[in-house]
Amino acid sequence: MLLRLLGLASIVFLLLTSAGFAQQPARDFFGAVHNATGGPSAPIGGHAKGCVAGAVQLPANGPGWQAMRLSRDRHWGTPELVRYIEGLAEAAVQDGWPGILVGDMGQARGGPMKSGHASHQTGLDVDIWLQPMPNHVLSAEERENLSAVSVLKTGTRDVDPARFGEAQRLLIYRAAQLPGVARIFVAPGIKRSLCAINWRDRSFLRKVRPWYGHDDHIHVRLACPAGVASCSDQAPVPPGDGCGEELAYWFTDAPYRPSTTPPSPPLTLADLPGACRTVLEAP
Repeated sequence: MLLRLLGLASIVFLLLTSAGFAQQPARDFFGAVHNATGGPSAPIGGHAKGCVAGAVQLPANGPGWQAMRLSRDRHWGTPELVRYIEGLAEAAVQDGWPGILVGDMGQARGGPMKSGHASHQTGLDVDIWLQPMPNHVLSAEERENLSAVSVLKTGTRDVDPARFGEAQRLLIYRAAQLPGVARIFVAPGIKRSLCAINWRDRSFLRKVRPWYGHDDHIHVRLACPAGVASCSDQAPVPPGDGCGEELAYWFTDAPYRPSTTPPSPPLTLADLPGACRTVLEAP
């Protein structure tokens, strides 16, 4: 409640004068700022513990895409990410896909979000829905209320051929082939469906990683831009196509057993790279 009553200048003042504020959840601060910093773009830190300077906002509509959930104000990213989305939309349309629906990217200055994601903090992540774009410009109400649709058979971990077929597989193939992609997260059943295809070149499968959820969208993560020392990449993906024992594990009960450890507390400003405080305090 307090942060909703404060302007950005007041937040900055409190950050500068109160050490206690550095121990408050960082998501409250980053979620309260809706303009990017000036200056060059730079992702800072890692995808789940970082921020971004000089982010740019994806337009709500473009050639071959429409952005969803505009009220969240989460369509910010590095210029590389915006160019990636533009390139994917162009390639998908050329393949016959009607256009892509763009879900969450990141916040204006990155950082932790109040809901929905532990990552998406450095302006290098984007969610792309697995359903085609409608043939009209969506209204504000439609963008808020249309839901992404699971491509899995109800109650199973396998894809439903009526909702996931050649067109969706080709979209993921194109998404993985574009420059700069480090990982694409999908539901395990989607990965298994891709593995079953006799691809001429299976190398792209290495980047497609099974993960919880992701049954109605793909989550694309770009690698750090070349020469940006402030950005921390994940460890490289393992060799191979990931279609063997690694994938089989996701079809056992082991990944889905309830955790016996308590959840981690929310990230604070003190948990983030020091440069993220500078990003937050910038005008």
